[in-house]
Amino acid sequence: MARKRRYTVSDGKLVLVLDQAEEGGYVVTSPLDPELITEAETVEEAFINAHDAALALRRSRARLLRQLTASSRGA
Repeated sequence: MARKRRYTVSDGKLVLVLDQAEEGGYVVTSPLDPELITEAETVEEAFINAHDAALALRRSRARLLRQLTASSRGA
């Protein structure tokens, strides 16, 4: 069995870890944000998908914070 490869890459905005997936492509994570997880076929696609995932996480976190703030005001 071939050893899976792992790469750490950065575009100056994100630091990503690309783990070679058994089915091909990469599983993409970030050591700076454990909730950021996506998949990609290439390094370029990894950054596109990771930026999209990071944006979705920021929006989700902001929405949750607004909900928590609103519920604490009503309590």
